[in-house]
Amino acid sequence: MKRPVLAAVLLCAAYAAGAADWPYYGRDQGGSKYSPLADIHPGNVRELSLAWSYRTGDSSELRPAAVPSSFLATPVLHDNTLFFCSGLGRAFAVDAESGRERWVYDSRPSMDGGTGKCRGVALWHDATAAATVCRSRVFMGTIDGRLVALDADSGRPCGDFGEGGSIDLGQGMGPLYRNELAMTSPPVVVDDLVIQGAAVRDNQRVDAPPGVIRAWDARSGALRWAFDPVPADAPSPQAVGAPPGQRYHAGTANAWSLLSADEELGLVYVPFGSPGLDFIGGHRGRNGVDVDHFANSVVALRVASGEVAWSFQAVHHDLWDYDLPAQPLLIDIEKDGALRSALVQATKMGHLFILDRASGEPLYPVQERAVPQTDVPGEYTAPTQPFPTFPAPLHPAGLGAQDAWGFTFYDRRACREKIAAARSEGIFTPPTLDGYYIQYPGVAGGQNWGGLAFDARNNTLILPQNHVVVHNRLLRREDLPADAGASDTGGYSLSQGSPYIVQHGILLSPFGTPCIAPPWGTLVAVSLDSGGKRWEVPLGTPRDMLPGLSWFPFFPALGLPSAGGAMVTAGGLVFIGAAMDNYLRAFDADSGAELWRARLPAGGQATPMTYRGARSGRQFVVIAAGGHAYMRTALGDSLVAFSLRE
Repeated sequence: MKRPVLAAVLLCAAYAAGAADWPYYGRDQGGSKYSPLADIHPGNVRELSLAWSYRTGDSSELRPAAVPSSFLATPVLHDNTLFFCSGLGRAFAVDAESGRERWVYDSRPSMDGGTGKCRGVALWHDATAAATVCRSRVFMGTIDGRLVALDADSGRPCGDFGEGGSIDLGQGMGPLYRNELAMTSPPVVVDDLVIQGAAVRDNQRVDAPPGVIRAWDARSGALRWAFDPVPADAPSPQAVGAPPGQRYHAGTANAWSLLSADEELGLVYVPFGSPGLDFIGGHRGRNGVDVDHFANSVVALRVASGEVAWSFQAVHHDLWDYDLPAQPLLIDIEKDGALRSALVQATKMGHLFILDRASGEPLYPVQERAVPQTDVPGEYTAPTQPFPTFPAPLHPAGLGAQDAWGFTFYDRRACREKIAAARSEGIFTPPTLDGYYIQYPGVAGGQNWGGLAFDARNNTLILPQNHVVVHNRLLRREDLPADAGASDTGGYSLSQGSPYIVQHGILLSPFGTPCIAPPWGTLVAVSLDSGGKRWEVPLGTPRDMLPGLSWFPFFPALGLPSAGGAMVTAGGLVFIGAAMDNYLRAFDADSGAELWRARLPAGGQATPMTYRGARSGRQFVVIAAGGHAYMRTALGDSLVAFSLRE
């Protein structure tokens, strides 16, 4: 048997018994987003049509008093029921084959600031419970920082969990301001422990809430362990309280995205973001506490204790908001004639790091390369940054004036002048006080929380990738313009506790279009045999978004920025929404050819999933179509299911 085929056969065999299921956010605890279902395939995918649609009623468009909300959830499946959440703090259960509502639970979160996001829920089944109530539980995070446990059958809170069915995640975190702490991604549940990270609002203050990772007893909600992401010998904090036996430090990196787990190894894998302020780091290390130590790292924690097994840092002293945004992908790969348990970490930089998931050692060489250095008083930069060699970086690493693009000579020249006037020294160009600086890849990536999908048939990674240029400038606080709040060139961070603030913006032409040549978003397939791209195609078209510009005949190939991920099936198809043009698409997994698309009622900034109905035996493809508030896609409240015509 050929090498690349062996791993695929093993993985497919492992999935075969539960082929109809989608029990976790990424279908498995390692986030493969791979389904062995093949009922829908390139030969019949054009026959897909709407099977049903369910409306949640939860959208900031429908509830004007609510915070801006985004419907980003990927449902999970149990007992022919789909469970999911809305950005406004409600959980739902609907019949998987009809979309008929079974129950709704409203967590009634505080709407005081923040944004409404919920990427999904987690399921847990108590194998020892004799009673039926809460034997199967749905765990959901809320935008006001709570972890809720619900009975999967009724949607009622499990009263034996925490205080009346929920836990306040703000406990021990010190003072919190206006929903500063939220849980926007589902927890990982392993060995009867609910393990969660949380999102901390960016760029607010140097003493931001701690990025502690905590494990709670799935039955009682009791705290079993907590991981404070600082070195073990860090001095105890002065201003932040914690439960007895715990110590949480302010300003540490948080893990707002999705965690993974390997139950056999007894490890949970945490992708951390940047600490404190995203673009300003001179304050880090105050009071002898190295808050950079685990920042921008994937950290393997022991499920039983929360102790660090290993860590790997993808960015040193981050000044670019280069969080690790994607769920670590756990797969087995062939290397040097042996099957290796691997972890693949996608990054905003377009770097894919492949590590041994037991030890954290890179399975392929990682090079430390010299990078540009800061000229900002009181700031410092790492002299080198890690670069993978296999696969090689996937995203262009920097931008020069010669790369300026526009529809006309006028806007192309304006873009060229903007780039030439900014500091632009390639990837990891640091912030400067001397005007604007270029950051490319930008804060949206490269890769983002949509993460990776693994095509087990041919040992290939599938990922969406953004091409968006950030055009920022660093200012001394006293130089903040009087009209900063009314600026149309970008927002300003608060950055409390720092002498500097950052003005954020996207590099756009006078016409409001990107200053770089399209595509501005792509779908990429990367071979784990060769390390090269098998194919890369534009993802999305502005034709329907920008009707005033649709007369450009080449618009269908431009590609758009995206948020959300891909799902791949044994039928040889890649399904993805994500792009800003409100379509769900199916691509040929072998060639990248677009085979089918369906217009969604709102933005599809989510990751689709698939399953086989227990009653009908039909394969369904489901995606949340509710849009993304900050991406300004059409907002809505629909969960949409497609299947082959009967």
